[in-house]
Amino acid sequence: MDMRAADFSAEQFRLDRQLRIDGWRQEALTNAKIGVVGDDDLAASLFLLSAAALGIGRVVVLAPTLQRPYDEIAQKLNPHFRLVHLQGYYTHRLVDEVFNGCNLIVDLSHYAIANKLLLEKGFRDRMPIVRGFCCEHADEQGFKVFTYRRGREWQELTQVVSPRNFPGSHFADGVFALIVAGIALEETKNLLMGGQVSDELIAYGRKTLDFVPGETHLLVVGAGALGVFVGMALAFVGCRKITFMDADTVEVTNLNRQVLFFDAVGESKAAALVRRLNELFTIDCRAQPHDFTSATDLSPYDVIFDCVDNFESRIVLSEKCRDAGKVLISGGVGVDAGQVVVFSPHHGGTTPAELLGIYDIVAGRAGDTLPRGAASCTRRPDPSVIMTNQIIAGFMVESYRMLANGHNPENIFYDSRNNRKILQERSRVS
Repeated sequence: MDMRAADFSAEQFRLDRQLRIDGWRQEALTNAKIGVVGDDDLAASLFLLSAAALGIGRVVVLAPTLQRPYDEIAQKLNPHFRLVHLQGYYTHRLVDEVFNGCNLIVDLSHYAIANKLLLEKGFRDRMPIVRGFCCEHADEQGFKVFTYRRGREWQELTQVVSPRNFPGSHFADGVFALIVAGIALEETKNLLMGGQVSDELIAYGRKTLDFVPGETHLLVVGAGALGVFVGMALAFVGCRKITFMDADTVEVTNLNRQVLFFDAVGESKAAALVRRLNELFTIDCRAQPHDFTSATDLSPYDVIFDCVDNFESRIVLSEKCRDAGKVLISGGVGVDAGQVVVFSPHHGGTTPAELLGIYDIVAGRAGDTLPRGAASCTRRPDPSVIMTNQIIAGFMVESYRMLANGHNPENIFYDSRNNRKILQERSRVS
């Protein structure tokens, strides 16, 4: 067999879940060349990791440093991924040459010279610029993402220009960087595939938190794409006592979104995820390679993260956490949207299963359901992409941080087709 044909077939198999999406144009991503301007933090590396998983062909990065483990994983995950890293900062028009032939540029920097030069380049060369960054002002922290195309010269452009003119120290947050990378990649995908990008400034902010993870024991149920990113985000904020529960094994078609499993096909998802997180963060996570059932003992755990992908299992989780008086942070994702719903027994209220009407959904399809006892991946060939998983995972950990600081987080609803993308609803479970 021709090796190039074999490689192409393997890549198609890896990307199978997104190739099932109506109107998906993988060739537009595979043939693309994009530029990335980064800083000395995580954002650029997280973006590259997800871009490689999505199947983007070529990326040129201008940044002083990259987080090497993530770049190495990106290239192992997608052998066709071509990355050129130029060490330095974007501080002069002469640097433009490095981005020759790019379809667009993603600006993840935190200094105004780069922001202004890139906006000028976007105007001059009619090149889209996707701008994303973590931000801090007075006693508020958050992030902003904005897609610039010529003709969008409006006064709110000032909101996406950094206050610091030159490279230097800046606010960086791993959880927000994960979300920013996901939203920026969603906008990048839409630009390359001729889809609709947001006409608004996408923003999220809240009061500054003083988060200390302490000895809290966390249980993450589900070690698929959502569980992978929840695990990474928890490690970013310093959590060290985490157990992952999942009976499933890694399949090739998982690899378009389960980015830490590039060498783990056929292995237990929970065990593979724990091994990789322990390697990357020098922590001691634990694996429970079996299903969550109505008999599962929750007494060792303080907070439970629901990362399962079927409604029946989410009902079991909701009921168990309600009865045991445990905090439950429930995440759900689809191709275009997702949500984070929090149940806190200290505040009372309804469970995620009740709030989201999952009982009615399951009852309405009673002839085609799974056993309610299992919380593992169902291996159904449903369409799925990486971006919603990393965005929802980031907000799940953000909700946990707020709870840990005594705040009552709002439920988060993400819709990639909505201009605002992030919709917050005052929690009805508290």
